[in-house]
Amino acid sequence: MFSLISADTGTGNGGVTSTDLMLQRVAVVGAGAAGLCAARHILSRSGRFAPPVVFELSENVGGTWCYDERVGKLDNGLPVHSSMYRDLRTNLPKEVMMFPDFPFEPQLSSFLPHQEVQRYLERYCQSHGIRPHIRFNTVVESVKPVNVTTEGEVEERTAWEVTSSDSSGHQKTETFDSVFVCSGHYSDPHIPLIPGIENFKGKVLHSHSYRFAEPFAGQSVVVLGAKASGLDISLELANVGAQVTLSHRRPRITFPLPDGIQQSSSVEAVEDDGRIRFQDGSVTQADVLMFCTGYNFRFPFLDAAQLGLDIQNQMMSPLYRFLVPPAFPSLFFIGICKIICPFPNFNCQVQFALAVLEGSVTLPSRVQMEDEVRRELQEKLERGVQHRHLLILDQDQWEYCNTLAHTAGFPLLPTVIRSLYEEVWRQRQIHPKNYRKLNYRLISDLEWELIN
Repeated sequence: MFSLISADTGTGNGGVTSTDLMLQRVAVVGAGAAGLCAARHILSRSGRFAPPVVFELSENVGGTWCYDERVGKLDNGLPVHSSMYRDLRTNLPKEVMMFPDFPFEPQLSSFLPHQEVQRYLERYCQSHGIRPHIRFNTVVESVKPVNVTTEGEVEERTAWEVTSSDSSGHQKTETFDSVFVCSGHYSDPHIPLIPGIENFKGKVLHSHSYRFAEPFAGQSVVVLGAKASGLDISLELANVGAQVTLSHRRPRITFPLPDGIQQSSSVEAVEDDGRIRFQDGSVTQADVLMFCTGYNFRFPFLDAAQLGLDIQNQMMSPLYRFLVPPAFPSLFFIGICKIICPFPNFNCQVQFALAVLEGSVTLPSRVQMEDEVRRELQEKLERGVQHRHLLILDQDQWEYCNTLAHTAGFPLLPTVIRSLYEEVWRQRQIHPKNYRKLNYRLISDLEWELIN
């Protein structure tokens, strides 16, 4: 494996005394939860890896957890990255959310305001000495594979040229052995095509640009999409007196919704007079049309075709183990999957990827990896999973994480994580407004208890 830095075997004077063991250089794109997790595990393997270089677009760690009241574009012309809204509280308890080796502070309630998650990530960063390795306010312009040969090697191999620019516009190109893409997928809004939307006379926005409910008080709002953010924002809007029509194509919500929220079928079109027409033929006038319709995958620094990847709005493939492009097995996408326990999932993916780089896990051939990905996706399609939902893991996440752990030889996620995750899912269906009032405690790797 390619390396640029020789390890110091230790002579007491800090000098490099041996070139037998070469350290791999890894670039990490993004200093959100996934990027911090990658950096933490790279730093813990100082005998095999040089300290990582973490490229961060903003001036803070935390990624999407770093709340920014601004919307649209920043002063530097870049789009606002975070989709966080002011009053968001986690829909998973801290006992499930945490990195397995780094618990939240025990005195905190189970369901946290976003500020506490941001503080947790800052504490994680500080505890593992990551900050000195982060280049803040740095844009990654391009990541491209190059063929290189090091002295003493016969065969060419792939390295990565990473070109970045800092806040002064100074551009720099460096070479790495591997790249971890940890830039998230909650920053480029997905807005489905609605015929006649140009006729709508009110305000159109995506939840990416929603920050708080007060500006919508007393207005009629059609919210498109009833997954986590759509339902959560609808509840917030109803609390300030907005009249909300929650439009979705999912099975009808059966738990009682508060006054001010009514359900409807999906939006079909906007009429010439600006009224919104739904799939069932009904129409309504609205002041606001808000899309809670998810996000697109967007990696402007990558050439997808060059990497053998097909990156569409809400899907990218092929990725072996939802991680690795078969054509370039030293490039890793952390956190691509949806409906997961994010931090534990990142923790498993990062350790598996590092095991690949260390050589303790040997990947199949490119053809075998591509065949396996194709077969798995085809099986999902045959089960009726829509193409745009192929990266949703949900109940498959536990077997997925266990497979990574078994293959790479790191500890399995404690079974209590799954047990509590499923209990909270049940509570959320029954008490969508009040489930966050519950508090839990982990007793062991197998048991949890309700403490209020």
